[in-house]
Formats: sequence, structure tokens, C-alpha cells
Amino acid sequence: MTFRPGPPPPAPPRSGNAAAAAPLTDGEWHRLHPLTPLLRGGIFLIVVLGIVVNNLRDTLVNMFIPGADGPQEEGDPVRYVYEHGAVGWVLLGIAGFLVVLIGLFYLSWRMHEFRVTGEIVEVRSGVLFRNHRKARLDRIQGINITRPLVPRIFGTAKLEIAQAGNDANVQLAYLGATAADDLRQRILVLASGAQEEEAESGERHSNGVVQDRVNEFLSPELDPSAVHATRIVKVKPGRLIASMVLSGTTVFLLLVVVAIIVSITVTGRYFLLVSLFPAVIGAGGYYIRKFSRSLQYTIADTRDGIRIGFGLVSTTNETLPPGRIHAVSVAQPLLWRPFGWWDVRINRATNAGNGASNNQQVSSIVLPVGDAADVRQVLEIILPTLVGSAVVGPSASMDRLREGSAEAVSVVDDSLTTTGGQGGFTHSPRRGRWLRPFSARRNGYRFVQGAVLLRLGAVWRSLVVVPLPRVQSVKVSQGPLERALRLATVHVQTVSGPVNATVGAIDAEDAQGLWAETARLAVEAAVTDTSHRWRSGAFGTSGPSGLEARHAPAPPPAEPQAAAPWPHEPPVGWGEVPPAGAAR
Repeated sequence: MTFRPGPPPPAPPRSGNAAAAAPLTDGEWHRLHPLTPLLRGGIFLIVVLGIVVNNLRDTLVNMFIPGADGPQEEGDPVRYVYEHGAVGWVLLGIAGFLVVLIGLFYLSWRMHEFRVTGEIVEVRSGVLFRNHRKARLDRIQGINITRPLVPRIFGTAKLEIAQAGNDANVQLAYLGATAADDLRQRILVLASGAQEEEAESGERHSNGVVQDRVNEFLSPELDPSAVHATRIVKVKPGRLIASMVLSGTTVFLLLVVVAIIVSITVTGRYFLLVSLFPAVIGAGGYYIRKFSRSLQYTIADTRDGIRIGFGLVSTTNETLPPGRIHAVSVAQPLLWRPFGWWDVRINRATNAGNGASNNQQVSSIVLPVGDAADVRQVLEIILPTLVGSAVVGPSASMDRLREGSAEAVSVVDDSLTTTGGQGGFTHSPRRGRWLRPFSARRNGYRFVQGAVLLRLGAVWRSLVVVPLPRVQSVKVSQGPLERALRLATVHVQTVSGPVNATVGAIDAEDAQGLWAETARLAVEAAVTDTSHRWRSGAFGTSGPSGLEARHAPAPPPAEPQAAAPWPHEPPVGWGEVPPAGAAR
């Protein structure tokens, strides 16, 4: 049975500025860059050919340069072919092989197509085994553009559309560098639900192929005017190097080196020094790769979301649309504390696969290292669309969203180093020190408008922000020891990722209140959330909870310490907190 796709969905509107990518989003099938087969497989063949020629160098010199005879090797296949007059047949076979290979490359390129409509991005590929992938525009978690060194030389780039789920990403490798940038902008405009596209400030002009490549290599990773950036945070290279040195990996390597030196001193067996060389080479390569990838690291606030870019020789940048971040963590390792450095990580509903980039830096790390001022700027970029819409309503302007998120940003900024009840946090009781001997006074939670905050850790500090519209569920658990101490653990569950929104060893009654209040506020926040269509004039569903409900004013936030009315009955067995030692 032959696969025959149905009629294409309607093409997206092309009113306003169509940009350079408008022809690629007309709902018709298009092919990738003509050099795609070479960049995906041909480079490997060129490398193999270079290795073969290098190994046969002496034989070829002896064969074609008179007087260059040297020692001959028995069983040399090249000399055997030459002495038996089969050079022509071998060359003919190689030429035939190359013709077949070029034909397969051409067929693979012809069969690899994509199209962008007003609803989905589709990619179909394969000659013998067909593959067909679709990405819904309203489910896009981010769009990543990667420019490795060799494709960058040829002026091409790889565009990857991140989708929720495992092995769900859609990849376009390769497109022209300019086409990839414009296509990403065009897809994000369609995904945002914008009724009219904004006009561009200018047009792109070419100065020739060679000059364009030179300008691209010399230009900075981020052009603020090209991406309409209103706020930019940059990571300083010196601070980046110091943070890598003051890391757990460095401590582990130092411990291994010390252990080997002590073993040599005790046993007198110096052959153990040989084991140091692989460790040194591996560690050096790890640090060099991490540093080169993190150079020119920038976080920018654009009209289409958060743009994260980095890289020197090979560059990578990704735009995360508003509403795609499910949890935020601001953390401080112990070795960074004297310098006041922090990192910012997020949870996202995507997991790269199918040969796509598994770059965890793009997936989870927003700020690899920065001081408190950098953290505040990054939070002011991240939180407005996540928290602000739950405070001031879904149709508010960006300025109003920033005002709505100002409380959450200020509370996080003021609570990075606080303990006890400072900042309105409910923390673990004194008996919680049996389970949290160092962090009982810091371990706690509080509510702000549009989010719940969890303050964790005393040695490794962290502060977790969970936007209420992104809460998946809330779970309360008690182990035997917690029941005996009248304590409990609350899990504010979001999509999986590096951020763990769990607070334990808190009073059982406080856990019960946190469970109920989070559930109630999450439902209210979800009703007013339209961040998945962040630039639409109106978006909702029919019925009493549709457009009117979504554009209704947000309910006044509850006081952080006030007891909230329960929306439904509490879990069985939680009506009363049992005394210590009681069995359930």
C-alpha cells in the first residue's frame, strides 16, 4: 500500500511581514539545503578516504615517482593491482561506486521533505523505510538552531523543534543559516496565535558568499536588533572558568589523584602513575568542551520567548516560548558560597531523541553561573509570563505581566539566604531536626501571587519556584519515622527534570494546608492561563468557563500564612494529626 497524504491543511496567514521564510510556510512540501546529504554522511566518507590515502602514501609514491623505490611489503593490494594491469578496472569500479553513492545521496535528498502549515510542522524522509513526524504548533516547547563547525563553513544550520514527550522532537538538518533563523521566527509567530505579523525593521543584504561566511564567523553570537531583545544577561568568561574549577567534578578528580599518589607512596608501585594519564586527558577534554560550548553565553528576553545562546566555534541558540517552563530552581553549591554565585535551572516538557541534540545545557540550564544581580535579571525574564498571567489576567501587556511577577521575583531575590520564618516562610518544626539536622530552619515553603516557593538546603542551598498554572498534581506522603514525629513530605509535581519540587520534614498540619492550598490555587490559575498562545488577542473554549472566564480578572491572591478553605474533603486519615507513635 502506497502512502498518499491527504490535502494539505490551510496555509498560515501571510498578511503583514512575511519575512524570508514565508515561502517555506505556505503549506506546501519543501526540500532541505542541497548540501544536506554531504553534511550528514559525505563528510564521513571524505575522512575515510583521507585515512586510506594516508596509509597508501608510500606505495603510491613508489609507483608513480621514478627512483623513489623503497622496501616493498609482501601482499600489498595496491602493488598487486598495479603489477597485474588492473588499475583501470579498479578505478572504474571506484567511479561506479561513487556514482551509485551520489545517486543514493540525491535520492535521499529528494525524499526528505518538510512543510509548515497553520497548525503543524511535518517532516517525511527515508527511501526504503519511510519516516513521518509531526509537531503541533501549539505544543512546541522550544526551537533550537545549531551551527556545527563544518555546516557553518557552508552557511547551513540545523533546526530542531522540541516537543513534549520522549523521542518526539522534529529536526530539519540542514537549512540555509538565514532561512533557519527566519523560519524559526515564522513558526513562533504562528504558534503564538498572533493575528497580524509585525513588520521587520529592515531587509537582509548579501555581500557575496565568501564575505557572508566571514561576517558570520566574526559577528557576535547574539544580535539584539535581529531578535528584538529587550533585556540581555551575559555570563563572564572568567567567572565561568572559576565556576568550572570550583565544581564537584574537580573535587572528585583531586580525590582520585590524591588516592593514587598515596597508593604509590605506600606500596612503592610507580606503575600506578600510568592510570593518571587517562584521567588527565579525559578531564582536560571535558573542561575544554564545556568551556568552548559555554563561551558567549547569553540569555535574552525577546517577543517570542527566552533566547539562550552559547558557543564560539560551533554555536547553539534556542528560543523557549512563554509558558513552556514548568519549574525554576536557583541553586548554590557549597564551593560557590564565598563568591555569592548561583545557577538557574528549569524543567521542560521535552526530551531530545531520534538523533537530535541531547544537549542538557539547552534543555535545563538557563544561567550556568551568575551573582545575585544576574539571577534577578534572569528571573525577571522568565517569570512574567509564568506568574504574571495568573495575577493580572491573560490579556495583559508585558509591562503588566512584569508588575504581576514583581512580588515573586523580589521574594526569591530576598529569600536566597534567609532561614526560619524570615520572608513569610513556614519552616520545619524543631522536631524536624531529627530528619534535617542542618537544614530544618531553612527547609520551608510559602505562596506568592501565581507561584509556590520551596526553600531547601543549608549546605547546598536552593530555592524552587513552581508556577501555579504548571502544577500537575500535589502529593503528601509519610514514612514510619515521619508519622512518629508528626511530620510529612509534600511533592508539588511537574514534568520531570533537574528541578525537584519536594519539601520534607514539615509539620503534618502544615503539609495538609500546603496540599490543599496548592491544589485550589493551581485550579484557579489554570483557568486564566493562555501562555501557550501568548500573542493571541483572544483564546478560550466555549461554555461558561471559556472566553469570558479566561478574560475575567484574576482572583485576589490568598495571604501566604492564612488558612484557606478546603475545596474538598481532606485525604482519609488526615483529619486529625495522630500523636507520636500512633499507628494508622
